[in-house]
Amino acid sequence: MDNSFFKELEILGNENSVDTETLVEKVKSAMLKAAKRAYPHSEENIRIDIDTKNKIFNMYIVQQIIEDVPIDINEINIEDARAIDPTAYVGGTMLHKIDIQSLGRTAAISAKQSIKGDLRQINKEQLIKRFGDKEHYCITARVSQIDPSKGDITVEYDGIELYLFHKEQIPGETFEIDQNVKVYITTIANREKKPIIKISRSHKFFVKRLFEMEVPEIYDGTVEIKSISREAGSRTKMAVWSRNPDVDPVGACIGPKRARITAVANELNGEKIDIIPYSENPAEFIARSLAPAKVLKTIITTPEAPDMPEEEPEISEKNTDGEKKSRKENTPRENKTCTVIVPNDQLSLAIGNKGQNAKLAAKLTGYKIDIKPQFDTETGKEAPEIREDTEKLFESADDSGDENMIAEVPASESDEIDFDETAGE
Repeated sequence: MDNSFFKELEILGNENSVDTETLVEKVKSAMLKAAKRAYPHSEENIRIDIDTKNKIFNMYIVQQIIEDVPIDINEINIEDARAIDPTAYVGGTMLHKIDIQSLGRTAAISAKQSIKGDLRQINKEQLIKRFGDKEHYCITARVSQIDPSKGDITVEYDGIELYLFHKEQIPGETFEIDQNVKVYITTIANREKKPIIKISRSHKFFVKRLFEMEVPEIYDGTVEIKSISREAGSRTKMAVWSRNPDVDPVGACIGPKRARITAVANELNGEKIDIIPYSENPAEFIARSLAPAKVLKTIITTPEAPDMPEEEPEISEKNTDGEKKSRKENTPRENKTCTVIVPNDQLSLAIGNKGQNAKLAAKLTGYKIDIKPQFDTETGKEAPEIREDTEKLFESADDSGDENMIAEVPASESDEIDFDETAGE
């Protein structure tokens, strides 16, 4: 066979990131199937030799040397055998070379399909092997193509092309060819057939992973990210908690001279980030979640601990990029409601531009939040919740089994980071 076969073999291996030895074995297997179809009675006697170094590709039928008249191609008479090889003897074997071209078009098509099927399986296994331990984590890839019409970009990681669709990008960000970009692997879909690596920069857990890479206290488990909500390109709210009372979780995320939070914000194209100190007291947590607005009082209909929002997928402990893996978050239960009272001049700030602040707070805490002003705008009367005596309400709840919980949160306890004073205007 001429060298074109081996050139095609090399190209095929490079395109599919498959080493030559593995590919040769797949070709042998495919050609063996094709030869068996052409020589069904020689199934056990077909042999294929492929020598990539010397560029030799041959197919044979191993013939038994006999004294009698051969009954089929699997046998050869001793006289005929000695005409080819004088050293032949009865009971020995001869190699009868098969003309590969004689296998016909059907056999060639069958072999080609078999090779393609083997390559698909190899590619699937390689893809899962390379990305299996990176699912739900960040990788750094190189931008290789940009589609200006759709806004989609193609990135390359470890020789594999991945697609970052426009809807998974941060609004307003731009890319350049050969630029290195961090992406979050949301899932590996269709694992059993044709795996698809889905990536994102707009997913809320992308922000979580960035903080895990920037904050040593999160890496070593001292500080835990309890909950996160995000509107990509605009604002993120993140609730943090410290296992060590001597470590300030908010300060750890901000970093010396705001270096850590600035690094994350820069990666997010300038997205604003609110760091909220988590509290197991749901009323207190909800009040803090509405930062930068100041909350006078929070009233919750059921005094259970707040539900975390969307559950983060469970993941393994090892990550090749070195990021610390946090534990699985809690699963949300049914929606709960609460009422929050804010000063009148804080109402628009609490709600936020197009309701953004309230929506993010609701997603962060798992509560549906009803925000009310301290004074009625028409009557000027103070909200009934404010007029009530707080201590009596707590006492009533203890004595009568009333499930209302009311909390007053001083403004100093609502920690907000990097917020826009005009967000609610």
